[in-house]
Amino acid sequence: MERGSGRLSRRRDDEMKHQLQGLLRSGHPTRTEEWHDPEPQADDDPEVPSSLVTSDRFEALRLELGRHLARTPFPAHRGDLIRVLRERHAPDPLTELVSGLPGDRTYHSVQDVAVAVHRP
Repeated sequence: MERGSGRLSRRRDDEMKHQLQGLLRSGHPTRTEEWHDPEPQADDDPEVPSSLVTSDRFEALRLELGRHLARTPFPAHRGDLIRVLRERHAPDPLTELVSGLPGDRTYHSVQDVAVAVHRP
């Protein structure tokens, strides 16, 4: 018999093991609250055009641009953006994407730059 000051009694310890048995066997929670369940799509929900849904790749590009161009004074031209990216040691692939933009266009925000870079 072990003599020690345990936080839980042996009976409580066995009870907790029994409660966790389903979780340990299945690998995912076995009980959920009703409000955790996602609601199914209703028949009268409006269709969301796929062009309005942003892809993960676009979001990653926009966040990366925002991280390096955060305090850039906008409006800016392609040359200004490239200069700022190089000064702030942005990754070369990001600088190459921005250098592929048209030089005669003025960009008013990071969002404008991300949209222009992401467009095929």
